[in-house]
Amino acid sequence: MDTSYQTLVLNRLWQAVNVVGVERAFCLLALDHAQVIFAEDGSFRMFDGESWFAHCREMEHEPGARVVRTVSQKVIVPSVLLLRNYDRMLMQEMKFNRQNLLERDEYKCQYCGKNFPPKDLNMDHVVPRDRGGGTSWENVVISCIRCNSKKSNRLPQEAGMRLLKQPKRPPCRPFVTSLYGKPMEKTWVHFLQGK
Repeated sequence: MDTSYQTLVLNRLWQAVNVVGVERAFCLLALDHAQVIFAEDGSFRMFDGESWFAHCREMEHEPGARVVRTVSQKVIVPSVLLLRNYDRMLMQEMKFNRQNLLERDEYKCQYCGKNFPPKDLNMDHVVPRDRGGGTSWENVVISCIRCNSKKSNRLPQEAGMRLLKQPKRPPCRPFVTSLYGKPMEKTWVHFLQGK
């Protein structure tokens, strides 16, 4: 069994709450705690565990499909599960760090508006630290090396520069913030767009 396959788990309100491995996904199905959400031709079909296994017997498996072999058949590892009874949301406050700042500012210099690879971006204090500016969501932005050097130890207006938008703390976000920078299935995108 390929244990690297992962399944996105949604609460019954269709909000992402977890990512689980193959064994846990099949346990949730076998215990009837979850249903498979199967995307097909732009729509969704729902399967309980029993009907999912029957569906897998009838389907021809595409090359590269996420398939595991049981004693009697090949089974497609579900990409997305919907929990039947869990309606709570796992909330986490967004931690202030470089990666989350890059995500908030969309890898874009907040002065010139150009996108850069992470290695070519800096964290810039809008109000410099030696003028009382803190290291916080409300005072730090992503900037390219050129704009950071041009601004130097001044306020943006003193350097003849303008911010694209006022920096602010991102709202508390659910579980999906922990998925940043990690590989994910393309079938998950629809369920994570609200991130």
